[in-house]
Amino acid sequence: MTDPRLPSDVDERLVSAGLDDIDPRAVAPEPTGSRLDDWWGRMLSTPQRQRLWAWGGPIAVTLLAAVLRLVNLGHPHSLVFDETFYVKDAYTTLRNGYESTWPADADEAFNAGDTDGFLQQGSFAVHPPLGKWVIALGLAVFGADSSVGWRISVAVCGILLVLLTTLVAKKLFRSTFLATVAGFLMAIDGHAIVMSRVALLDGIFALIALAGVGAVLMDREWHNRRLDMKIMASEKRGRVPQWGPALWWRPWVLAAGILFGLASSVKWSGLYFLAAFAVYLVVVDALARRRTGLPLWAAGAILKQGPVTFLLTVPIAIVVYLSTWSGWFLTSGGMYRQWVQSSGEYWTGPLAWVPNWAQNFWHLEAAVYNYHVNEHTPHPYQANPLTWLFLIRPTQMYIRTIENGQGGCGADTCYENITSIANPIIWWAGTAALLYLVYRLIRKREWVVGFVLMGMAAGYLPWLLYINRTIYQFYTIAFEPYLILGLVFVIGLALGKRTDPRWMRVGGVRAVIAFLFICAAVSAFFYPVWTAQSVPGWFLSLHYWLPSWR
Repeated sequence: MTDPRLPSDVDERLVSAGLDDIDPRAVAPEPTGSRLDDWWGRMLSTPQRQRLWAWGGPIAVTLLAAVLRLVNLGHPHSLVFDETFYVKDAYTTLRNGYESTWPADADEAFNAGDTDGFLQQGSFAVHPPLGKWVIALGLAVFGADSSVGWRISVAVCGILLVLLTTLVAKKLFRSTFLATVAGFLMAIDGHAIVMSRVALLDGIFALIALAGVGAVLMDREWHNRRLDMKIMASEKRGRVPQWGPALWWRPWVLAAGILFGLASSVKWSGLYFLAAFAVYLVVVDALARRRTGLPLWAAGAILKQGPVTFLLTVPIAIVVYLSTWSGWFLTSGGMYRQWVQSSGEYWTGPLAWVPNWAQNFWHLEAAVYNYHVNEHTPHPYQANPLTWLFLIRPTQMYIRTIENGQGGCGADTCYENITSIANPIIWWAGTAALLYLVYRLIRKREWVVGFVLMGMAAGYLPWLLYINRTIYQFYTIAFEPYLILGLVFVIGLALGKRTDPRWMRVGGVRAVIAFLFICAAVSAFFYPVWTAQSVPGWFLSLHYWLPSWR
């Protein structure tokens, strides 16, 4: 008798195989997927719903990021940590065209609204001016006496960083769900939140650098199609390509050169991204040429396309970098703007023809470089880059103690902190994921894994050259998007596919949901100490998971 729960031909197949004495239910196809997959399939059963989800997921996590970054952005109404440099430099850049000096102890007056106490003498600013121009946009709109104006530009950059991380993840993983998870983790991570709510340069830098990396990602498919078309065209003309063509029109590579030039105009760390992804482009080009069967694929990539890629990225990055210094070039009061004229140390010999402005600019850049490589002044929150991935020493941006029950926290003494500590669960899981990705790249050589690790390498590895310099944990915002992408790649593996056996799929779905829930709960727990909310001492002490976090 045929079992009605099985396909009608199962009994016939068993008889023909001589296995009719076996219970047909024992060989039934193993169920796949999960009930959640079935429900989700019904939810996205129309093209309109699919389009809504394709944009709705990224928009939702971006709106979440906006709420977490913009609510009470003006608190505290006090310059915190290095805002004392960048906000005031932004204001004088807006007013004078260059960073100007301030009297000693100018912060108190600036906080009180006396924002015009600056001097006309140029200040020795150790970073290029673009980031300060970005901060100045907020000052121009809200006024220099508004603490929202100090931070709004950086907050917008932080919100856009979440959106861009989502879009890059979608391009990499071909999954709106995984892209939304990437944006969600970036939106709720404490380090990304703090670096969006404090007017420092690093959040601006991270956004522009990721945009450049995204342009390289966009070039990948464009380049492969163009290369195939060129080779096919040569073969149709009866030519047998050996080296392959040199592709001059690569708009996404040009865009990457511009964006990496802009990133370098915020912080010199952008040069590492430019160098890393210029090499990456050559390697990818070599692999693409090998895939097409070109005999001299390596030589063609290095000797033919390589110089073209250099010309499409480096010169335009230099031009962009110099253009962001226009305020310094067009005025006379910037630091070292009149150095050779005042010192009399003009270049001589073969370099005597170099204009004075170029000599002055070179002297300024050399002085900034010497400062960076020789900065060893101890700081209580300095962090060795070898410890960054383990969150050993986060940066306290702001600390305030409120006595006599006036803090509103329900205790006699209340505390307000801005601690640039990442969500520990996200960060430590991301670190473990990166270690696995290194292993996976060696074993499987997947291009997605290589791309993520290249971004991580560009943002992190150069700092290992300066382990004895005074540097800080908050620099890690530059590579946090790639840490998140690496974590989401592993989340995708744990989640599995709809075609996986049901027990495996259900287990993966449950694990991912549990992980995301824990991450959200930890972020809710830490949010008060990321945003300077008034809390009692006992509550603050619960956030010191490691002794070095105090």
